[in-house]
Amino acid sequence: MMIDTNAVRAIRDERIDWRYKGLPVAAEGRTVAEVADAGLNLFDDGFVGPVLTLDETALEHNVMTMAKWCADRGVALAPHAKTTMAPQLWARQIEAGAWGLTAANIAQLRVYRAFGVSRVIFANELVDRAGLRWVDAERAAGMEFSSFVDSVAVVDRMTESLREVGARPVDVLVELGRTAGRAGARTVEEGMAVARAVAASPLLRLVGVGGYEGVLVNDASPHSLAVIDDFLRQMRELTVAIHDAGLFETDTILLTAGGSCFFDQVADVFAGPWPGMAVDVVLRSGCYVTHDDGFYRWLSPFSRGESANGSLLPAMKLWARVTSLPEPGLALLTAGKRDLSFDAWPPEPQLVRDASGAVRPLLGGAIKQINDQHAFVTLPHGHGVAIGDWVGLGLAYPCTAFDKWQLIPVVRDETVVDFVRTYF
Repeated sequence: MMIDTNAVRAIRDERIDWRYKGLPVAAEGRTVAEVADAGLNLFDDGFVGPVLTLDETALEHNVMTMAKWCADRGVALAPHAKTTMAPQLWARQIEAGAWGLTAANIAQLRVYRAFGVSRVIFANELVDRAGLRWVDAERAAGMEFSSFVDSVAVVDRMTESLREVGARPVDVLVELGRTAGRAGARTVEEGMAVARAVAASPLLRLVGVGGYEGVLVNDASPHSLAVIDDFLRQMRELTVAIHDAGLFETDTILLTAGGSCFFDQVADVFAGPWPGMAVDVVLRSGCYVTHDDGFYRWLSPFSRGESANGSLLPAMKLWARVTSLPEPGLALLTAGKRDLSFDAWPPEPQLVRDASGAVRPLLGGAIKQINDQHAFVTLPHGHGVAIGDWVGLGLAYPCTAFDKWQLIPVVRDETVVDFVRTYF
């Protein structure tokens, strides 16, 4: 079982209370299922701004589009589930064919295991005894687990910690990085030294090569794409070198990279042939599930030439009330840094819903500034925005949107059809 569907379904049995911001007061004391099945209107049935929403049609479309893309390209997908920390969305991804999930720390992994996730790539180094002791117990209970190592020092520390807790051998991947990048051995030669150290360890088993290309560049210029290609080719070179040296301890090599910006290049560079080798390519893209109205709309492969294989749709929208029009051309919204993502790309004012229920595009508006609880929106002349209107904001970068909300309404048009629970 890849995920415990009974545990996921049980989320709907939780009772709503004061902890969940934005929800109607009348929802308190009722279960998530009862409120989700009531067919509430987002604007007319007591929801209070700000409130983050997810679009059901866009979610389903994105999950299926990415699954089809991976199947067509012959790669597997282990979404980095820390993007949402939402088991209901993980279940959708797994049902659509995800090979497993990716985690970055033990706190995330404990949530995964609470919902029965049984195959995980730990895309980070893990050296502490407490974490390794807990992982060993979860592996004994059926979890498939592999983590990264990027230096001989990490190999030595991990081996020492495993020996101290009496754990069984752990599967690891040599992580390759790049100068000014994130973790990872900086050269193929350093990667080979790590591989030899793993081979000499009685408590580690070398099963693959991993890396992350997303932090190397910040745009899709020809130069940046060439940097990504060069890095991925080094990963390929390291994989072949380790294989030729006879250091892998598995029949099928795991080769993994791929954030949400350059996974098309990962699929291209890691494509066969692999003479004399069996290689499984696994992407770790996570943000595709909601896409966005900024960073990924700009950089996703589905926005840069993959349109022939489909598209992705922005699924997040935050609705907030206009509570002040203190001077001409300025509106203040009841939403701030504690409600919306703002670190990678500013929110985008897109829609206005007035007191009559009419919804229209908000053309020419822009976010000028964001405080803890206020968003400053500059407005064009003749904007027609009034106190009490709802403004719909498109958000960028889902990783820092989901973490601010514990229970998120899922909508079709204005009707709430479900809720997504997060566990940060």
